[in-house]
Amino acid sequence: MNALVDLPHMLPAGPGTPQLLLVDDDARLRGSFRLLLTQPGRDIAEAGSGEEALATLKARSFDLVLLDIGLPGISGLDVLRWLAENRPHTGVMMVSGQRELEAAVRALRHGALDFVRKPDDLDFLPERVEQTLLRLRLQRENAEMTARLAHSERLHRFLVESSPDIVYTLDDAGRFVFVNPRIESLLGYARSELLGQHYTRIVHEDDVALARFAFAERRSDERASTNVELRLVCGPRLPAGRALRHLVTTVSAMGVYDEAPPPSPPAGTRPRRRFVGSYGVVRDITERKRAEETISFQALHDQLTDLPNRRLFKDHLELALVQAERRGQLVGVMFIDLDRFKLVNDTYGHLLGDELLRSFAQRLRGCVRAGDTVARQGGDEFTVLLPDLTNADDALPIAQKILAELDQPFLLGDREFRATASVGIATYPRDGLTAEQLMQNADIAMYEVKTSGRNGGRMFTTEMNAGHTQRLALENDLRRAIAQGQFEAHYQPQVSLGQGRIVGTELLIRWRHPVLGLLLPGQFVALAEETGMICALSDWVLERACGQLALWHALGHRHLRMAVNLSPLELARNDIVERVTAPLSRHMLPPGALEIEITENMLLDDAPSVVEKLERLRAQGVRVAIDDFGTRYSSLAYLRRFPIHSLKIDQSFVRDLGPEGDSPIIQAIVGIARGFNLQLVAEGVETVEQLQALRALGCDEVQGYLLGRPMPAVALTPLLSKPPQLPTPLGG
Repeated sequence: MNALVDLPHMLPAGPGTPQLLLVDDDARLRGSFRLLLTQPGRDIAEAGSGEEALATLKARSFDLVLLDIGLPGISGLDVLRWLAENRPHTGVMMVSGQRELEAAVRALRHGALDFVRKPDDLDFLPERVEQTLLRLRLQRENAEMTARLAHSERLHRFLVESSPDIVYTLDDAGRFVFVNPRIESLLGYARSELLGQHYTRIVHEDDVALARFAFAERRSDERASTNVELRLVCGPRLPAGRALRHLVTTVSAMGVYDEAPPPSPPAGTRPRRRFVGSYGVVRDITERKRAEETISFQALHDQLTDLPNRRLFKDHLELALVQAERRGQLVGVMFIDLDRFKLVNDTYGHLLGDELLRSFAQRLRGCVRAGDTVARQGGDEFTVLLPDLTNADDALPIAQKILAELDQPFLLGDREFRATASVGIATYPRDGLTAEQLMQNADIAMYEVKTSGRNGGRMFTTEMNAGHTQRLALENDLRRAIAQGQFEAHYQPQVSLGQGRIVGTELLIRWRHPVLGLLLPGQFVALAEETGMICALSDWVLERACGQLALWHALGHRHLRMAVNLSPLELARNDIVERVTAPLSRHMLPPGALEIEITENMLLDDAPSVVEKLERLRAQGVRVAIDDFGTRYSSLAYLRRFPIHSLKIDQSFVRDLGPEGDSPIIQAIVGIARGFNLQLVAEGVETVEQLQALRALGCDEVQGYLLGRPMPAVALTPLLSKPPQLPTPLGG
């Protein structure tokens, strides 16, 4: 620190043990001196010549030297001159037998503190030495105090000039009389342009009244200090890159008072000190205030979408309910859940999923009224508060507007996404009197939409409570069923029209519920997908399919293949290829014996990860079929791009076949299959006429009740060895 210096060095030993040096060429005289000056706590050394004296002085420090002027060789004056140059804080008393005044003057001129003649003044020597030591001690203490004061002043100046805060002094009128250089870098003013100016020049106009109150120290001498938060206006000299209009600061102000009270105070009053000015520190807290505002915002808002979070939404809802009760109004609550959002997250990654949530939140804001509140509850769940409703049905148009907005695709990066949502609506006071009741009932209404096919909105009804309770019970039962293995595998045969025999089967899962009996996939698969339990079911299906197929192959039916359905959530799993091929390896089956069926809508977004997984499955030899083909829009480019082996015509098209077998849709699908060299399988064949028409159209394989209902393996096994007998259905 260049502004600071060390305290004076080479001072005498100090107030401890006085250090004396006796220098005289007469040993007897030195002995007399020692005898006279020796006392407890005093250290005395001797030197018999000027040379010896210099050597001793160079080796250690002394408080006082008694020095003979007339030394042989190096004289006493020579030693005195050396001390003046090298040991200026060492005291010297000259001792001489010369009586001339000239000798004394010469010694004092060279820095001696006293002059003693020998032998005349020896009787007074102890007293003279004691006085000189006292004088030296006082000089030393004064020098140390002066040095400390100078050091303190330099330190204070350094701290003020180098302070990261603004340090200021005002006179009694509030004008600047001092301000440190920090004012320029922090606020953009030169020191010179503020000196003599009133402090309100740099105070934000909205804070001037507060500043005047804080600085009004002349009202009383009891309020010696204050702290206040003020906005200060920035000047024109701010450094580049700091384009600020004002700073938020904390300003400390301490009053300065004249200690001498005014003369003759009024009778009966206490004398007041006279106010002469203020001083204090200004600290920039702009970043801290921004951080506090950010923390406060984050505590009540969703960080991804900047929407109010669950906590703030509940606060708004509870306030709206209080106002609605007072005014006799209605309040609506919407619970919105994006359909199949987990599939987007798992397939395309969380970054793109987050972008979809942000885009959806922005659209939601544009669908509601100015006084409504849109919030994110978490994940893909959003809520909307609709205060001041005239009647309960007023919420439906807003829900329809939200659903209509979702019909427009989302452009995320270079991809287009289409999303749907399930919307549940509850209203106060019909559907609940508290925030918790309204949120719960809107959630129940939303789940009713989910279980009814998604992509819609519904108002809550009391009948939904029973359905919600049943759904929760079924969810718990499903978890128990997975743990206890309550599932069964049924198999529906697939017949080759060219070979006239069963060439494959499709495994269809059944749930043997201990109370409800045998449940079909439509009664629990959607629930398994919503709750994430579909992956455990998938593992069970793949293991059972490969195990049963291995048994049939061992019986000689090595041409037989097995088809299993794969849901979008299953295909989104990063390890799906390993999970499909692992049971094939365990049961030593050729990969081509397994066919996975995926729905057409899984191809609509042409996700690179889906292509990559299907390519890996095909490389392993696993077959891929598109189930329910033709029920949704899909570009022919998908059929070319995706590694697909077969198309399955949806049973709705088979059901619509006329007596003459004329079906433009099926004819088109047949043409597509032939064009892409894909195998064609028709589902839902129930009549001989349908079978004959499909054979005429060129369909490769068929399955349906005409050929056999789904059945346990024990029922299907005998039928594998005999050709199907038409029109009698196989199985029963």
